[in-house]
Amino acid sequence: MADTNVTLALLESRKQKIEKRRSFFKNVGGLSVGLVGGTLLSACGGSVRDAVAQSAQPTDIDILNFALNLEYLEAQFYSYAVFGSGLAANLLTGTGNQGAVIGGKQVPFKDPLVAQYAKEIAQDEIAHVGFLRSALGSAAVAQPALDIGGTDPNGAFSNAARAAGLVGPGVAFDPYASDENFLLGAFIFEDVGVTAYKGASPLIQNKTFLEAAAGILAAEAYHAGLVRTVLYSKGLSTPSLRTAAGAISDARDSLDNSIDDDQGIVNAGDATMSNIVPLDKNGIAFSRSPGDVLNIVYLTKESVTMGGFFPRGANGVLNLSTAYA
Repeated sequence: MADTNVTLALLESRKQKIEKRRSFFKNVGGLSVGLVGGTLLSACGGSVRDAVAQSAQPTDIDILNFALNLEYLEAQFYSYAVFGSGLAANLLTGTGNQGAVIGGKQVPFKDPLVAQYAKEIAQDEIAHVGFLRSALGSAAVAQPALDIGGTDPNGAFSNAARAAGLVGPGVAFDPYASDENFLLGAFIFEDVGVTAYKGASPLIQNKTFLEAAAGILAAEAYHAGLVRTVLYSKGLSTPSLRTAAGAISDARDSLDNSIDDDQGIVNAGDATMSNIVPLDKNGIAFSRSPGDVLNIVYLTKESVTMGGFFPRGANGVLNLSTAYA
């Protein structure tokens, strides 16, 4: 964790960047919506300020707060699935608008291994929230509004599952209903977290923060590998699980950008082989930009500042998804 001097220095750096942005906004005058850096802002809440701030080089604090938004999402999902309740109130406060959680419920686990794995991951994700909040101090963003419910046919999980073809119109997908549904719900998030930290790592300047981010990346990769392994194992006797995981992968790929890099749990070249670790031809995990990540969690291909699992958007500077044809 960074000491007080490091944190103050980073806060000062962020203050200077904000002052530069304010000067820019004075120069652009009355513009409030339109083309900024080649990005057309939609009517869903994008602004010139959001686009300019996000296109500028983000500070370490901006990046860690972006990560904190994702950790809130994962921690709340796993906490409800394992314990039947959300995060403690003292882990929710901070800058920006603190939002409520459309929460889930405790999963009636049948497989003791899945139950144990879920509990371990839940504890890790809750610890990530606490760690990032401590590292950021007073600069930490509050938890934004989250939709992780499982009974609403129009909820985020249902819309994500519908995009993957797992449920039809007007049908809810409940990730808390069974071990298998829980694993598919977790699969939506876990690979995204790994690629998000991988994409953010080159942008982090402070070595202490970079080491911490690398540590969280490693933990997220273990989680993702575990979820993929269990899904593949169960899919040997229930092939529909492997098909469902592949459909979720395709749905993520259709949202994040125009590059075909997301992968299911079966080897694309040989369906008899597993694909536990999604890698490129060099055996390296791929990256996602913050905008790419937001496309997935907002469930959109448009440039917006809210949607999907974040119905009122992520807190902090990095809150704008990426539009692409």
